[in-house]
Amino acid sequence: QVQLVESGGGLVQAGGSLQLSCAASGRTLITYAVGWFRQAPGKEREFVASISRSSRVTYYGDTVKGRFTISRDNGKNTAYLLMNGLKPEDTAAYFCAFSTATIAPTSERVYDYWGQGTQVTVSS
Repeated sequence: QVQLVESGGGLVQAGGSLQLSCAASGRTLITYAVGWFRQAPGKEREFVASISRSSRVTYYGDTVKGRFTISRDNGKNTAYLLMNGLKPEDTAAYFCAFSTATIAPTSERVYDYWGQGTQVTVSS
């Protein structure tokens, strides 16, 4: 069984940056594709970004493309989400997830393991 722990959330002003981390324990990260999702109050969970096991393939949601960067360090068993140019509409709980898929899935239904989430709040 693998556990995921997100960190790095917080309060930031619009235009600022944050980097989220997702640390894996129990099994090595290279076993999984990694995705980031977010959910704002009263809204459905939204795909943010995903990365394949080898980091060769990445996908981004349209609302974050060009501002966010997903990466991973398999040696450190940790995945990251660098968020630049943050906007108030980026405010949400952010979740990392692991999938045994060989690519970089964008659908949450393909992800098997989820972290507890970390809150990101962007003030205007």
